Amino acid sequence: MPEPENPTLLGRLAVHYKLISMDQLAEATREQARRGGRTTLGEVLLELGHLQPSQLQQLVVVQKEVLARRAAEAKPNPPAEAPAASPSAGTNAAARPLAPAPVRAQSGPPAGREPRSIEDLLREAVRLGASDVHVHAGAKLRLRLHGRFVDHGSETLDESAARELVHGLLSDAEREALERDGELDLCHTLPGVARFRVNVFRQQRGVDAVLRVIPLEPPSLAGLGLPQGLARFTNFHQGMVLVTGPAGCGKSSTLAALVHLINEERREHVLTIEDPIEYVHTSKRCLVNQRNVRRHTESFARALRAGLREDPDVIVIGELRDLETISLALTAAETGHFVLATLHTNDTIRTINRLVGAFPPDQQDQVRTMISESLRAVISQRLVRTATNDRRVPALEVLVVNKAVGNLIRENKTFQIRSILQTGVAQGMITLDQSLAQLVQQGVVSREEAARLVEDPKKLGGAVA
Repeated sequence: MPEPENPTLLGRLAVHYKLISMDQLAEATREQARRGGRTTLGEVLLELGHLQPSQLQQLVVVQKEVLARRAAEAKPNPPAEAPAASPSAGTNAAARPLAPAPVRAQSGPPAGREPRSIEDLLREAVRLGASDVHVHAGAKLRLRLHGRFVDHGSETLDESAARELVHGLLSDAEREALERDGELDLCHTLPGVARFRVNVFRQQRGVDAVLRVIPLEPPSLAGLGLPQGLARFTNFHQGMVLVTGPAGCGKSSTLAALVHLINEERREHVLTIEDPIEYVHTSKRCLVNQRNVRRHTESFARALRAGLREDPDVIVIGELRDLETISLALTAAETGHFVLATLHTNDTIRTINRLVGAFPPDQQDQVRTMISESLRAVISQRLVRTATNDRRVPALEVLVVNKAVGNLIRENKTFQIRSILQTGVAQGMITLDQSLAQLVQQGVVSREEAARLVEDPKKLGGAVA
């Protein structure tokens, strides 16, 4: 696949977005030179397996925009209305959703021209590597970059301007629903750019929206910075694996990476129930059906009841929100299905207590037995800023439910699980403190950043920032 001139720029961009390493770039450059320059750098990177075709295609788009910007900047007195192309345009978010944006974004993106439409704003947000976009009447546009809230542009949106931007996302029916209900959840797709999970709501100053950026392609474990060892949790054919953590910690992305792995390696029927559908999974080896709550079905519970009659092998639940959904998920896991789901809890042990506590006291003994027999693992995660402040990486707590853990759950002694968790490294277990200490020792995360989340500061004692 030929790329425009300036392979040096293409290689630098690939390294910048952490699609390849400096060593891989050097290897490709040597190979290109050995061939006498008859093969483009992009083709060599593809042949060596360092890039995927879709990644190269997006890098070429970025390179063209950077070259066009340079050409425009070289002209005297450029037109005032000409938009400034961002050097980070076209970031391959599907492959590297945590890849860094340009350094200049650390103190907030340049004001530039104000977006003329919601699509302009969303494109720019993706180019800058934002995870969230906030449109608020009576305030400036804001982006969340690597966990930090930054202004985007210099103008304060009045009620009319905010409404115009938000309404650009909505169909007539959705506008009516917003007027009627005061709030609305949906997904919006910008072809070739990204998908966006959207929450629109009315407040005292007008209409606001918060948009979460979702890459077009499901992520891989490596692309999320997750250990490949988590792949073993996709080998179960019965039982339940939970992905937990606070809001905005990457639960949906981790869940999507596990589903993506199953889709590539198994021949089964995968049913997902989400609100809304975030990552779109194209059927590969698996048959994947995705249902959107309130669009394709009334509720998680109703979809689960129906799903048990739809011959699924794997059931993916976007969130265990209520007692009925939790009960049906446990039943599905007990009756020969593999269930993957997320839950808003801060660690693995609280996850178990939360499941039990959702039920009335007179049912909890039975529920403990169900959980002890069907729960296979809990992955609890947080996102922490790197020492260079240019991206966020996951810190994990992983609990594998072995016989000893199962017995403690059944006997209502979950407070004793912590000791098993701390000594279960050989079985793939790790505490959040241990994970943070590893990140500090590797120089990925600063001691100060890790200290924000660590439970026992002594665990960082031997770590060097």
